[in-house]
Amino acid sequence: MNPPRSVRITGWGAYAPPNVLTNDDLAQVVETSDEWIRTRTGIRERRVAGPHESTATMAAVAGRRAIAVSGVDPADVDLIIVATLTPDHLTPATAVLVKEAVGTPRAAAFDLGAACSGFVYAYATAHAYVSGGLARHALVIGSEVLTRFLDWTDRNTCVLFGDGAGAVLLSASDEEGGGLAGLELTADPEGAWRLWIPAGGARRPSTPEVLADAQQYLRMDGRETYRYATRTIASTALTAIEKAGWTPEEVDLFVPHQANVRIIESVAKSLGIPMERIHLDLDRYGNTSAASVPIALAEAVGEGRVQPGSKIVFVAFGAGFTSGAAAVTWTADPALGSRADAVSSEPSIHAPADWDAGDPVPGPLAAILARTKQEVPA
Repeated sequence: MNPPRSVRITGWGAYAPPNVLTNDDLAQVVETSDEWIRTRTGIRERRVAGPHESTATMAAVAGRRAIAVSGVDPADVDLIIVATLTPDHLTPATAVLVKEAVGTPRAAAFDLGAACSGFVYAYATAHAYVSGGLARHALVIGSEVLTRFLDWTDRNTCVLFGDGAGAVLLSASDEEGGGLAGLELTADPEGAWRLWIPAGGARRPSTPEVLADAQQYLRMDGRETYRYATRTIASTALTAIEKAGWTPEEVDLFVPHQANVRIIESVAKSLGIPMERIHLDLDRYGNTSAASVPIALAEAVGEGRVQPGSKIVFVAFGAGFTSGAAAVTWTADPALGSRADAVSSEPSIHAPADWDAGDPVPGPLAAILARTKQEVPA
């Protein structure tokens, strides 16, 4: 397989679970309020995966939508990368399950872990495969079910996160120009313990004692993470822009990781750009980690904010502390996004015959969702 002249985004798609969890809903289980959450984060509501949904099922819907938009035959997809910190299982890889649901018989499949920066890291990895001639079509997905890894008594974390998935298809092109123009990836292990899940891995496997101590849940030093993120997102984005030979003023749209509106406002100030050139949707989805950038991208394209020739920058920051930014020239026709409308939101992923996951939704969250459904008028 010969290296292509360029590597372009040819398809995009996203999926958000139908269950909506508002700030007022959260105030029923932890000491918080809509005002407290909005003023500190910009989040008003987030989506929550139902009992029948998982990281794999959501990733499959977003992936199928991206493939449908591209018009590529699923049988021609060579590679699937799923960026996630909430895999369905430690093994097999979630990407393998997605392969089954998407129907891509030839594709290699693996997961990538870089937390909230995962999509940008996966994009860079897939681009390397395609630009090197090792693949012609690569499906890149960010998918998370963070609500199952949260302590629902800890208002410092449970108010921040939501569930969802987003995807793009990268394709080799015989045309010059377009696609990735500048890339920057970083990692700083000094921040490794500022945002982490203590147990569930080889260092401390899950045991009854671990569960009793709630060490299977996400823990975060919010203040230090905030300080580091505001510095790193701006510097990472600027480096990618400079590698592309652009200036911040030339960028048509910034698509940042949707973690906190105050972080994004600080980054905009550092780069000297108006908030009008930044796509925001965290008020409706919260922080969906590796899924946040591709969800926001798909939404921005659907709203007409991205056109052929647009210069866009994806930038993210996450646990590790990892960060990544990609400066990309858009080439696809946004109108093709309507092809995703015909894709079913119920993919099929088979489970072992002798195993039942039960209801994976945490008890406090399930109770909120049950009350919310009862309050909806018939």
